[in-house]
Amino acid sequence: MAFIIFLTLAITIFFILIFRIITSSPGSKLPPGKTGWPILGENLSFMVNPAKFISDRMKKYSANIFQTSLAGAKMSIFCGASGNKFIYSNESKFKTWLPPTLVDVLSLTNIDSTSSPWKLFDEQLHKFLRLESMQHYVPIMDTKVREHLEKHWAPFNQVKVLPLSKEFTISLFCNLILKIYDSDQIKELAKPYHTLVKGIISVPLNLPGTPYNHAVKASKLIRDKLVELVRQRKMEVLEKKDHVNVDDVDFLGGLLRASIEGGDFISEMELVGKIVALLFAAFHTTSNTITFLMAHLAEYPDVYEKVLQEQLEIAQSKEKGEILNWKDIQKMKYSWNVVCETMRLKPPALGGFREASTDIHYGGYTVPKGWKVHWSVYSTHIDPVHFSEPERFDPSRFEEKQGRGVYVPFGLGPHMCCGREYARIKVLVFLHNVVTRFRLSKANPNERVIYTPDPVFVDGLRINLCSQKE
Repeated sequence: MAFIIFLTLAITIFFILIFRIITSSPGSKLPPGKTGWPILGENLSFMVNPAKFISDRMKKYSANIFQTSLAGAKMSIFCGASGNKFIYSNESKFKTWLPPTLVDVLSLTNIDSTSSPWKLFDEQLHKFLRLESMQHYVPIMDTKVREHLEKHWAPFNQVKVLPLSKEFTISLFCNLILKIYDSDQIKELAKPYHTLVKGIISVPLNLPGTPYNHAVKASKLIRDKLVELVRQRKMEVLEKKDHVNVDDVDFLGGLLRASIEGGDFISEMELVGKIVALLFAAFHTTSNTITFLMAHLAEYPDVYEKVLQEQLEIAQSKEKGEILNWKDIQKMKYSWNVVCETMRLKPPALGGFREASTDIHYGGYTVPKGWKVHWSVYSTHIDPVHFSEPERFDPSRFEEKQGRGVYVPFGLGPHMCCGREYARIKVLVFLHNVVTRFRLSKANPNERVIYTPDPVFVDGLRINLCSQKE
């Protein structure tokens, strides 16, 4: 037995040495970096502060590319605007990949973007989120924001912005995407979703008590509720198949109708997984952006005054009680610069993932076929090469257009987030209503920001409110 163990170890060491010799040969040089601990990789360092993780390794190893191990996989991080452009200009060299924890927790049974169900979902989503459609949602969003502020902000002298922004964004999603208006039903989805988000990018250990374990359980609760909803909505669509104005159908209704008319080839579980992922994209990202936007308005009085002036001009051009429209959104130029600067410093998403479908040569190194690839917003957003004094909050940066691949809160190229206009309208409508009603100040100017790995205020950002009338 001892001899067999010794022989196995010897063979293993032999192949490791051979692999190192091969990969260190000219033309096959792996990107610099280290992979950290077995299984854990460098997950813990990444989770503590992704921005610092990227910045430190760009300085230590290479400003173009380095290797690490995240989400249980060997990974190359492509850095800078050149790295972003390389990935999005060489689609044939990469294929879709997501961290296993993300796939499991979001209940994604299919991530093949070339499959028929994926194409159907993508087609209907782009149809729903096209600019022409979004223009009609401005008045609806304005009404929803007013209702939210009247109920959850106006009666109080102090609020916690993060939980309230989450409540608003998930409620709006349920209204517009799923046609759910019942507040109790929305809460039943929201409560486990908060748990799901906390474990979505975590160490993949499905043991009792771990964030990943809690997230998997929460995912099942959400999945069961959505399966029930999908079945109910499918029956409604079938019953009203010939009596529905297509323009009046919500996203889920339109998707189910298209699926049925096309042969019903999208399964319930596949559809539910995509809805959970869509909810994550819509709920998690914009609620964070709204929170940090409010923080910046409270922290920088000069910025607040400029935003207020712009928004008051819009408000004063309207009749009393008149709802915002698309033309009003177009006038919010300085306000959008403030939002852009907020997303530069605290991006709504970390970046994106791919898998190398062939050996890739970049920056003098070789990324072997099968390795995972990540591009990070932080590699450009906080790089002084692109943004002078990158830690300084300065909305005037966006008075000029940024170079391609530099400012990428919504991605780049054909994979750019199709919900960017939805997010822009929602955030600006929220901003308009807050500043025209309230003066803001931080209850705790020293409230810390931690990473989970997304940035969050430890106490949810407590803000003091004072009515503009006062």
